[in-house]
Amino acid sequence: MWKRFTRLIKSMFGGAISAMEDPRLILEQNMRELNDQVPKMNENIATVKANVMLLQKEHRRYTAEQSSLTSKIKAAINAGRDDIAQRYAVQLQGVKEAQTRTGEQLQFAEQAYDKALQVKKAFMREREKKMQEAKEAIRAHDRAKWQAKIADTLEQFEVAGVDQTHDEMVQRVNEQSARNEARMEMALDSIDTESMQIEEDAQEIQAAELVKQFKLEMGMSEPAQEAAPTPQLRIPEEEAPSTTGGGGGTRERTE
Repeated sequence: MWKRFTRLIKSMFGGAISAMEDPRLILEQNMRELNDQVPKMNENIATVKANVMLLQKEHRRYTAEQSSLTSKIKAAINAGRDDIAQRYAVQLQGVKEAQTRTGEQLQFAEQAYDKALQVKKAFMREREKKMQEAKEAIRAHDRAKWQAKIADTLEQFEVAGVDQTHDEMVQRVNEQSARNEARMEMALDSIDTESMQIEEDAQEIQAAELVKQFKLEMGMSEPAQEAAPTPQLRIPEEEAPSTTGGGGGTRERTE
């Protein structure tokens, strides 16, 4: 019963949450979370590195103490003070044991540091991959959103009657232009253009006569017309008189 109840609650609220989720916002949040993981990882790696450095210093200190105690033991033996040499020997044994433990801890710390660097490298590689995928998905989401807006606009053209109204207005403008052109042709046809041309010609003749009259009053005569050429007489060759005959024959004139 409890499982069925929890499944019912999940089905009720899961659908509502899924409907409210914005993929773009969630991807951006994932990118921010991935970026936030980098400083935390660097801090953890720095802690491991600090532990390695402390162990290295401690190991070097034990090495220096071991060298100092060894020198003191040799000096005490040379001086014939075995009792002092024994005390230094006990201290040297403790330093060696501490140095051994420190060496083991240092080895584990160095391995942990190397492992942390490998984990960071793998994380950064995976992070870069996820970031690129998220950026590409966001760009695809933006393109899809823009295409959806264009599709809605095109659908509104048809649904809201924009196309129909546009075609109707174009048709009405064309019809109105055709009517105006027809009215213009009818108006031109109704005018007696021949009478207008005759009247214009008569006005030009009247103006020319008036100019001619002014010239006569001003003593300016019209240029004389050239005389017509007189006809020339032509004598056919077959009727020309012969110069070898002695008598003077009469010539016939022909035009």
